[in-house]
Amino acid sequence: MDINLIGFDVKLGKQKPENIVNSNAPCPFCDVAGLKDIIATDGDIILLKNKYNVIEQAEQFVIIEGKECRKDMPDYTKEHMRRLIRFSVSHWKKMIATGKYEAVLFFKNFGPMSGGTIRHPHMQLVAFPHIKTDLLFSLNEFEGETIIKKNGVTLNAATCPRVGFGELNIVPEKDFDMDTLADFIQIAVDYLMNHFIKRGSSYNIFFYHKDDNFYVKLMPRFATSPLFIGYNIHFLPNNTNVIANEIRDLYFN
Repeated sequence: MDINLIGFDVKLGKQKPENIVNSNAPCPFCDVAGLKDIIATDGDIILLKNKYNVIEQAEQFVIIEGKECRKDMPDYTKEHMRRLIRFSVSHWKKMIATGKYEAVLFFKNFGPMSGGTIRHPHMQLVAFPHIKTDLLFSLNEFEGETIIKKNGVTLNAATCPRVGFGELNIVPEKDFDMDTLADFIQIAVDYLMNHFIKRGSSYNIFFYHKDDNFYVKLMPRFATSPLFIGYNIHFLPNNTNVIANEIRDLYFN
């Protein structure tokens, strides 16, 4: 099977701090004075090099979303959320535009089932000088039942999910409104964490770039089906229209 097989520094990985399960551990992102290799800031939003560059043959960066450790995207003011997305997307595009990398992955882990280790809200950029880009995603994964289309941005409920349940897509057109993109991300996260399942604890956001376009996938996280892990079988839930209607009723009516 043709795959991207990337080295991981296990020794360095064991040194990474963790305060999602071990909630009494100190938060490195709250200690702003102790942060090193800061690249850019916008108020309390900070882009810096990742201290624990565990992925071999890649450069890793962190975007600290703000000073509030126990909050997350649904709690942000609309102004802060829009500022965060403008800042993050701008630096992601700048890294892509350098031409140094075949791919720059841009994503967010949140919660114990997401693959993250730090509770403080943050996003990550992982830049690969060499990687098989055609294996990273397929455009049909962003097909879905349209929930709303506004200012060149479409929010849909995935009908070709990457893994399975509750996936939402955001598909901007070429001349889209960045603030609308930020609003839709905030709404999608709020839905996944507060309405999709009771007491949702974890989710991921994935940004994808192809040619001059980019795409966003939001995914609730819970124990992943063994049929996907073992056999790459994706599930298409039969309640996609229910999800779409519920989001319309909750946020757009």
